[in-house]
Amino acid sequence: MSTEASALSTFPELRATAGYIAGLQRPSGAIPWFSGGITDPWDHIEALMGLTVDGRWANAVAALQWLADHQRSDGAWYAAYNDRGVVDDSRAETNFVAYVATGLWHYFLITGQRDVLRKFWPMVNRAIEFVLSQQADSGEIYWAVDKHAGTSKDALVTGCSSIYKSLECALSIGTELDEPRPAWRVARQQLGNALRNHPELFDRTWASKARYSMDWFYPVLSGVITDEAAQTRLLNRWDTFVKKGFGCRCVADQPWVTVAESCELVMACVAAGLPNHARQVFEDIAQHQRADGSWWTGYVFIEELYWPDERPTWTAAAVLLAADALHELTPGSKLFTSAANTLEHPKSSANLHGVEQARGQR
Repeated sequence: MSTEASALSTFPELRATAGYIAGLQRPSGAIPWFSGGITDPWDHIEALMGLTVDGRWANAVAALQWLADHQRSDGAWYAAYNDRGVVDDSRAETNFVAYVATGLWHYFLITGQRDVLRKFWPMVNRAIEFVLSQQADSGEIYWAVDKHAGTSKDALVTGCSSIYKSLECALSIGTELDEPRPAWRVARQQLGNALRNHPELFDRTWASKARYSMDWFYPVLSGVITDEAAQTRLLNRWDTFVKKGFGCRCVADQPWVTVAESCELVMACVAAGLPNHARQVFEDIAQHQRADGSWWTGYVFIEELYWPDERPTWTAAAVLLAADALHELTPGSKLFTSAANTLEHPKSSANLHGVEQARGQR
């Protein structure tokens, strides 16, 4: 597929990364994890965002079309697909479904193609309506709808933080297209309040996820927490999650750094006004790239080995998004680093700093 002028022209190693993603895209538009691997909605969207950064706009539109072609009548997608069709129809995960708004708004920010925004708006509208049908009265959004058991009535900090960003993007699309959705704005405010002020609403039926780094930085990455409170949140647990010289751990008590989490942390640091921390983490992960432009999922630094033996497209895309955030290469570079506070003015962004403590003590 044709390529527009790439924002990565001065970064040949990152152009190779985009080429790696494009090389694995299927004729259907689907972007699997790797050759022969599954395609799941969230990681597919992450990958198409990476392609957009590199100016591979036709590839990105093909990926958006794949989503439109596979969207269910209720607005959701199944958990996983391959070339033969659905391979996991057990559930639909709300943060997976919502992320389409982030991918489409990112595409528009970079390309300015309003016709594409308009074309896929009905898909986003249906997706967000599905997601908000799973919002509790207390504001949190349940994580999944099971094929047999129905709504799984518990919520994830990381998943809800991702949805918070997706709602911001969905509202922005609606504003651009003169399709206001005031109910979505209220839902986002309620979700933000739940995340900031009500830790008891999350991880109620399973073990606390506070040991996972995404629960630490995603509220910053998604704009739930901003400004000084964001800096405080990241710095207070920096040594818990960051292994100097290697990257960000996926889990606090495991000697395993992962490239995707490291890149998301880079963007969270930029958002929090910690550019030096962001640059250091990004420099530390450079060693995890292969000559073909791909990136290993993670590195076990105690055993000095890469594990698993996978180089996913979504990991590669996270690298491209982090590079864009660091170097402001495209008009979409600030999507994850500049919270849209015009959509919501939180009364407090400090309380979520105590979420891990409150959850960890249960």
